[in-house]
Amino acid sequence: MTAMRIDVPEGRHPIEYVWGDMVPGIGPAAANFSLAVYAHTTLGLREFEAARLRVAQINGCSFCLDWRTERDGEKVEEEFAGAVTEWRTTDRFDERTRLAAEYAERYTLDHHHLDDAFWERMTAHYSQQEIVELTMSIGSWLAFGRLNRVLGLDAVCVLPGH
Repeated sequence: MTAMRIDVPEGRHPIEYVWGDMVPGIGPAAANFSLAVYAHTTLGLREFEAARLRVAQINGCSFCLDWRTERDGEKVEEEFAGAVTEWRTTDRFDERTRLAAEYAERYTLDHHHLDDAFWERMTAHYSQQEIVELTMSIGSWLAFGRLNRVLGLDAVCVLPGH
């Protein structure tokens, strides 16, 4: 677990302090962007969670790894995170879900090598609007999950039981 890298005043919630008070011109805007990814997505739950969890696995953010997006009372099955790790070979994913996990991994680790063959597969399964939405979502998770991990904020915002 990463130690907190930011001094937080006694009695203050670290997330609220760092994301709100420390950088008031940036933090609330970042938080609103992060929330918008969840509130306004048009992507299916499985492809959304496959991309989000793959970024979380790469970032190592404890909170992001524990989180499961819920829509209309539904969440992905408990074994889903393990399947995301094995996105290349799992039989639990349709092609859109597999591509979402692959795109998240490649965007996060090797974005310079998203070649024409990859884009042919993406455009065969995703509309241009969905590709832009998924790209912005992955960017949000990459930036903010990594921010929380690097500053040690993920250690103070883990879900109960962890």
